[in-house]
Amino acid sequence: MMRNPPGQQPHTKPAGPQLDLDLDPTIEALIEARAASLAQHQALFWRFRLVTIETLMMGALILSAGLALHQPAAMVLRAAIMVSAGCFASGMLLIGLTGAFDRGLDHFTRWRRGQ
Repeated sequence: MMRNPPGQQPHTKPAGPQLDLDLDPTIEALIEARAASLAQHQALFWRFRLVTIETLMMGALILSAGLALHQPAAMVLRAAIMVSAGCFASGMLLIGLTGAFDRGLDHFTRWRRGQ
């Protein structure tokens, strides 16, 4: 199947007036700042969501492995809760330290540019 039959011209853009999108730099800066703020908020939400999913998966794996090996249910449940709590705590610590390091690095680069 041919895109353009022999007697027709290929589809081109109309040569009409163009829309001039030269915006004010202050408006562009505001838009960029808002987009960056929204992206940071969404990234934090997704990190928290990932840690939560990882926590649930680790707890479920410990629980299912312990029960599959015919271990006492109370011991398996306690181990699953302890592993889940440790996983969640380490994930939250990692998110917090990453944010603190990012802010510190941002502060340091702004300080360096000021010199």
